[in-house]
Amino acid sequence: MEHLKSKRDGLLIFSDYKKTPFKILYGLMVLIIMIAIIVTVFPPIWLFLSSFKSAAELDSPPFTLFPEKFKLSKVVELWNWLQFGRYYLNSLWLILGALFCSILFNGLLAYAISIVKPVGHKIVFTLVMISLMVPVILNMGPLLQNIRNVGMTGTYLPLWLVHGANPFYFILFKVYFDQLPKTLFEQAQLDGCTKFQMFRKIVVPLSRPIVMVVSIFTVNAAWSDFLLPYLVLSGESAKQPVMVMIYSFYDNLGRQQGLTLDRLLMIISISIIPTIIFFIIFQKQITSSVATTGIKE
Repeated sequence: MEHLKSKRDGLLIFSDYKKTPFKILYGLMVLIIMIAIIVTVFPPIWLFLSSFKSAAELDSPPFTLFPEKFKLSKVVELWNWLQFGRYYLNSLWLILGALFCSILFNGLLAYAISIVKPVGHKIVFTLVMISLMVPVILNMGPLLQNIRNVGMTGTYLPLWLVHGANPFYFILFKVYFDQLPKTLFEQAQLDGCTKFQMFRKIVVPLSRPIVMVVSIFTVNAAWSDFLLPYLVLSGESAKQPVMVMIYSFYDNLGRQQGLTLDRLLMIISISIIPTIIFFIIFQKQITSSVATTGIKE
């Protein structure tokens, strides 16, 4: 019987759950997990529900979780007032370019380091790993100065290329490519395939899982990024993504036009709706793809 196995075969056996110490431990574990779930889920739920409250409801006690009325007209009003549609398109355009660059450039570099292995590939890999030790904020000054020197301020190109030179995405690709069957490439070389043909006919078709993982990280990073888009697109209000628009509006116009707390919460809620929808659609890939990016030989 399964429950009669020795304790050496696992941490607990079936009969252990009948003992009081293990019952207490199990109850504590469940309690900790429930507290963690509440702490994680409550803030976005409160934000969404509070955004439908009026300013008076937010200011006056007692605290209530649900608003007195759900006025969907409030969403339409703020959407039209701030022209969210235009800024959504700007963010979408930024995401598409970031996806292309992150997959193409990081994938090609990982393919070169993991499969092709040219002379000096170990030095390149070491430099990439060292770059992970440098805080991002320290790179911001020199990066912005270089963007200004080449005249790319006010454009999306540097924002796309930043994702194309991401060491984290490169490592994800390399770890995946290291686990690809080496016999495939040996047979392809015997058949006369070039390095590019091997990449196009072998690596690309087998890379769907890792491409999905990198795409998920890229979409989330590109949508929520604020500092670099704000610095690069500060003089181009028509090109600003959603996150930059919210800050610019609040800093320049919101205070003068009497932006109330309930409207501010609604603006934030509208800005995070795409990420929530994205998570709902790709939740299985988000929770499982990172752990299953390898394939068995």
